[in-house]
This record gives sequence, structure tokens and C-alpha cells, in this order.
Amino acid sequence: MENITDQFTNCYKPVKALLIYAKSTDNVQEGAMDTYVESYDIGKEGKPVNAHPLSDRETAELARTLSYNNGVQQGFLRCRGLFPEHLLWLDATGIGSAVWLTPQMEVDLFFTESLGIPSGKACVPQMIWRASRNQLSVFAFKGKRKPTADTPLYHAPFFNVHANGEVCMGTVSIDIQRNTSLEDFMLLWQRYFFGSYFSHTIGEARTAINIVQLWTTQVQQGCAFPEAALIATDQKLKSLIQ
Repeated sequence: MENITDQFTNCYKPVKALLIYAKSTDNVQEGAMDTYVESYDIGKEGKPVNAHPLSDRETAELARTLSYNNGVQQGFLRCRGLFPEHLLWLDATGIGSAVWLTPQMEVDLFFTESLGIPSGKACVPQMIWRASRNQLSVFAFKGKRKPTADTPLYHAPFFNVHANGEVCMGTVSIDIQRNTSLEDFMLLWQRYFFGSYFSHTIGEARTAINIVQLWTTQVQQGCAFPEAALIATDQKLKSLIQ
């Protein structure tokens, strides 16, 4: 969750008001309304004063303000080139979020000493990631083909993951800026997830074999991830893009 404590000390005061006049409301549905915008300054007593037509400078300031959509800058999740091959879905409006996949691959994993699992390189399953600036969910999937909307999702076989796929990032400091590109956004979340220490299970076990045994074997033997260890959820990929 984003830390907004410092915002409570900020004092925002009204400085400008806009009044929109419409010549006719008959064509509002078609967006053809003839309008005129009048700007008011806000006086010391909080009352509108100095009514005047909206100036070019004020129009430019308004355009800059509207370039933020619910606090997300237009540059957020903007792709630097062609869409990444592993991207499955993107919503750059609102809070901004993306869904992407990663293949079965070898990564460095870190485990707390209390688990008794040695940290090291291990092969992880094919994964589906869904993330916004402040929250990450992960799942696993089977098959060699690119997932479709009806592809079944499997529980991500990791510690620190809730039954609904949401990841408990613990004390990891998440720093994703409002101008972060799509490519960096995906890479950062993968680094945060795999770069943190796995420490505990949340709720019931969601692997077909003992999770400690699973990752001990993966680290020590360096074998391909056993898909038989995955347990299906009641969700399909389309549930992540609604």
C-alpha cells in the first residue's frame, strides 16, 4: 500500500472555479453542445471573484491537470516500442494495471533461515502476473501454448501468497514512479517478487507436495519445475482482466 501519511499535512485551498454555460442542451447526448467557459478566482473569504473568459494560460494549466488520470501520469505504463511479447492485457487508465506471463525459467530465490531451505537458483513454473502500482497477484499455468481468456489458473506455488493470488510483500520497499514505462513496470515487479525473502505460508497449503520439500529439491537438484505439484484454482485468466 502506498504511504500517503505526508499528504495529511498538506493544506489544499480553492483558488479557481470554472462555470460552463451551454447555449442549448438538446444535443448533449451527441456531444454537440455549444458551450462557453467562464473562470473565477477565489477570494480570501472563499468566494468567487473576478469573473472572466477562460484565458489561454488557464486553458493550458487545465490541460496539464487533466493529463493526470486519477493521479496517474499519462506516461505511466507507456510502452517504449512494440508491446512486449509476454503482455496479455493492459489498462493504462485509472490506477493503471497490466497482466503478463513469464515462461518456466531459472531464477535466484531467497528463503528465511527458519524455513530450512537453502537459497539459490531454482526453476519456477510458467506464471501469470497481474499488477498495479501498489499491488501484485501471481498465478501459475500449464501448457506450452500462449494462454487464452479461458486458460485455467493454478495457485502460485510460493510462500507469502494468499489464496486469491495476492502477494504479501512484507517489508519490501515498492518504488514504482508515475512515469514508469510498461517494460520497466513488469521488470520491477518481477525483481521485487523474486528478490524478496520467502518466509511463510498463508492459509492452507496450495501445492500437491510439501512446499518445503518442493523448493529444497528445486534448489538442490536444479530440475525442471514439476507441473504435477500445481493445484488448480477456480479461476480462469479472464477473471484477471475484468
